[in-house]
Amino acid sequence: MTVAPDKAALSPLDEARFGVKTAKATIADVRDVPEVMEFCSASAVEFLIARCPTHAYPCVHAMERLGFLLMDTLVYYAFRLDGASIPGGAPDGLSVGPVRPGEEHRVRDIARESFSGYLGHYHADPRLDPGLCDEVYTDWAYRSCIDARAADAVIVARSGDEPAGFGTMRANDAATGEGLLFAVAPAFRGRGVYRAVMLGCLDWCRAGGMEQMIISTQVTNLASQKTWSRLGFEPASSWYTFHRWFS
Repeated sequence: MTVAPDKAALSPLDEARFGVKTAKATIADVRDVPEVMEFCSASAVEFLIARCPTHAYPCVHAMERLGFLLMDTLVYYAFRLDGASIPGGAPDGLSVGPVRPGEEHRVRDIARESFSGYLGHYHADPRLDPGLCDEVYTDWAYRSCIDARAADAVIVARSGDEPAGFGTMRANDAATGEGLLFAVAPAFRGRGVYRAVMLGCLDWCRAGGMEQMIISTQVTNLASQKTWSRLGFEPASSWYTFHRWFS
C-alpha cells in the first residue's frame, strides 16, 4: 500500500547496513498505527523504527499491545533567533567555519571515536550488531560532508588547522534549522569545542534568515542539555523511539 512519506517509508540505508528490510515511521495519531502496520505487511518489512510524541498515550499503548519495544526518548530544544543575541564566540585557539575539502575523513574519524557504543536507539536494540550500530554515526558524519542529501552544512571547530569537533545542520524550512549530529574528538574535550560548534551553527541559522534552531538528543544525555540551556535553548518537545521486529 501507499502511505504519505512523512508517515512511513522504506529505509534503504538501514537495510543495506543491517541486512534486513527496514522502514521508518512517524506515528502521531492512534489511527496511524494500523495504517503503518499494513504498509509494513504489504512491503514485507522485517524491521520498523517508529517515532511517537511522548504525549500521545493512545499511540503508545496501541504500539505496546502490538509488540513495539521502547528504545529511547528524544528531547528537543529550541533557540529563538528573532530578536535574541547569540552569546560570545569561540575560546582562544579555536576557529569555527564550514567543513573544508579533505576534512571529511577527520570528521568521520571524530564520529567513530565519539559514538562507539553510544546508547541511541540502534545500540539499545539487542538484535542489532553493536559494530554496525557504530557505523550508523560514522557513515552519517562522512556523508554529511560530501552529500547534500545528508546535511545542508557541516560546521567544524579547529585548533589551528586540526578539526577538533563538528556539527551537521539541515534547513527544515525557511524558518527552522535543525542540528543533526555533533561530536568532539576525545583529545579536545573540556576545552569549549562543543560550545563553539553550537555557536557556529546558530550563526549559520541566522545568516540563512531563520527564526529558530532546534536540536535533539537522548533524555539521558545531560551534558549536551546543560550546554544548550546555558546558551539559551529551551525545551520544546519530546519523542519516543520504538522498534518493531516482524521476523
